Amino acid sequence: ATLYATLEPCSHHGRTPPCVDLILNRNIARVVVAMLDPNPAAAHGGKRLAAAGVAFEHGLMEAEARELNIGFVSRMTRKRPWVRMKIAATLDGRTALADGTSQWITGPQARLDGHRWRARACAILTGIGTVKADDPRLSVRDVETPRQPLKVVVDSRLEISPQAKVLEGGNALVFSAVANKTLSAEVVLLPNKGNKVELPRMLEELARRGINELHVEAGMRLNGSLLREGCVDEFLIYLNPSFLGDEAPGMFSLPSFATLDARPKTRITSLERVGDDIRILARL
Repeated sequence: ATLYATLEPCSHHGRTPPCVDLILNRNIARVVVAMLDPNPAAAHGGKRLAAAGVAFEHGLMEAEARELNIGFVSRMTRKRPWVRMKIAATLDGRTALADGTSQWITGPQARLDGHRWRARACAILTGIGTVKADDPRLSVRDVETPRQPLKVVVDSRLEISPQAKVLEGGNALVFSAVANKTLSAEVVLLPNKGNKVELPRMLEELARRGINELHVEAGMRLNGSLLREGCVDEFLIYLNPSFLGDEAPGMFSLPSFATLDARPKTRITSLERVGDDIRILARL
């Protein structure tokens, strides 16, 4: 028999026994995988199979497999999750009314699609500004999911209320620069020189905790900070065919750029209509 897999079978004892042992016990003659395992602790399963006389091949549809495992590959090779930033905005790039009202800019089909992307992620991140303004739960709803993603809040001054909905039910993590109160959630201190959360180190800590894909739903200030500090890989943007005007907040808080060449540039990978809205996937 021939076994086909997206990833090289593991050869180490982790949460489960080595996959290689099971393959050898089943007397499978040939194994074809799309990509080798980038995890150094689990790799070399192919070598063990070949040494045992099993024909081992790799590279079939490797690009597709890397895309399927994009978060895992990112964590193994870059020591950080794949960071996808979700934004819902109008055609003029506004994310809320001037008074902060944002429910709802996009239609029900786009919102349901957004929950599918939440369900795919290992963790959902927001900032204290969004927690104060919207009191979100950051949960997956109306979509089947085997587990709820970890809820992550960036709160440099630890201003979050102990009664915030995002803290309900546990499974929450708060990154801060100070420790001035006790919360039901774990607080991780990662201050930078400006007494704010050091965002690149935050990604490293999330990777250390096994987070492969991080889904960001935040306001323009945290969005801008993540973008400026090189902490975004992909944008998931829903555009509604409406306008909110100059006083409404935008997608990012960014400095002005002196030249067009200095602006952050993306590559659109997908453009699709979802209900009455347009969904754009773009990568830096």
